[in-house]
Amino acid sequence: MNYQSQAYQQRAQQVALNVCNSVIPMDKVPANLMEAYANLCQELIEDKDQKFAAVWDGLPASASALLPQADFHGFYIANAWLQLSRVAQDIAELADSDEAIDEKEYNNIFTRLSDASLKESAKKLKKARTDRALLNSIKSVIGGE
Repeated sequence: MNYQSQAYQQRAQQVALNVCNSVIPMDKVPANLMEAYANLCQELIEDKDQKFAAVWDGLPASASALLPQADFHGFYIANAWLQLSRVAQDIAELADSDEAIDEKEYNNIFTRLSDASLKESAKKLKKARTDRALLNSIKSVIGGE
């Protein structure tokens, strides 16, 4: 499947925004963080290393049938953004001290967080097969409710 189609990208981005808005009012996020969010979205949608594709293809059919692929992709992107936001806050606090983190280490943190977010998102979707409340919650945040 072409993960790059315009409709797919728009849907994944809208879902990610809906999920993020359920935790952080995104209209209140500073412009520089919105730029970082947009870059993260683009990078994770492009999926150049095929990590998302491998996880999606590896899901049991009963799990992947619960959500459209673009919705799951957006759900994963939002989870990655929320985790990265928490870590970025910690990094900012460290930067105020003498323990600044170099760019290489920051990139490694980003990679680990996005991988962990993908794994956690897949785990939640698999669990949602038997947990109707979890599935309803996931669908609710995806829908922006």
